[in-house]
Amino acid sequence: MGVRRSVALATAVERLRDAGVASPEHDAAQLLAHVHGIERRDLFRVETVTEELGVRFEALVARRAAREPLQHLTGSAFFRHVELAVGPGVFTPRPETELLAGWAIEHASSLTRPVVVDLCTGSGAIAKAIADEVPGADVHAVELDVDAHTWAERNLAGTGVDLRQGDMADAFDDLLGTVDVVVCNPPYIPLEAWESVAVEARDHDPHLALFSGDDGLDAMRVLAQRASRLLKPGGVVGAEHADLQGASAPEVFAVTGHWVEILDHRDLAGRPRFTTARLAR
Repeated sequence: MGVRRSVALATAVERLRDAGVASPEHDAAQLLAHVHGIERRDLFRVETVTEELGVRFEALVARRAAREPLQHLTGSAFFRHVELAVGPGVFTPRPETELLAGWAIEHASSLTRPVVVDLCTGSGAIAKAIADEVPGADVHAVELDVDAHTWAERNLAGTGVDLRQGDMADAFDDLLGTVDVVVCNPPYIPLEAWESVAVEARDHDPHLALFSGDDGLDAMRVLAQRASRLLKPGGVVGAEHADLQGASAPEVFAVTGHWVEILDHRDLAGRPRFTTARLAR
């Protein structure tokens, strides 16, 4: 015995919506595709969900309703053109960060054998995307958290990326003054914003990857200083920030006196999303 696909999905969507999941239709379909071992776009081929798969599906839906991240349940996340293994202990890459990665890729693509550094690499998402789309780039990445570094090792294996474990504040002394592009998705949530953070992130992402001092910009200040030492004159830096930091994040770079062409960029929803700057010559 089994149930029709449409019935299984409708029941799951209702449960996820009642639990406050932001995208119940998408998540239900993704989980059903996952238990069938197919892509979500191929779900139309499934007419009936067998009893065995139905039990697995219901168990995953229950975990998602408890606000466990979808990517933890499927074990993977997609970022631009690459797939990443993710799970407990590593920050789940967000779609909006693809814009920052795209900026870095665009700049690296305009250079011959560019040297690119990804600070706070987490799962390795940005570094892997750059290595994938700019095969001539010399890509380096660093992650402080031991568990996240383990995930990055898995994701960056075979890519040629130079991955290290350590603090971005003193990473890559051997590259000082030689880097063309520095990119970073640092922690940027103010400590006081704890209760406003989505349950999926607050309860499952490493806090080291989320929170950064009273104003959320402690890591950004470290980045502005470290990037000024890593980059060659005229090199560029890009960093993601919260949508409420569209003025304060660029100011972090402006007050140092090291940077020119300081710009803030919006995401596809029109919200301030990342800051870029060029090291003065």
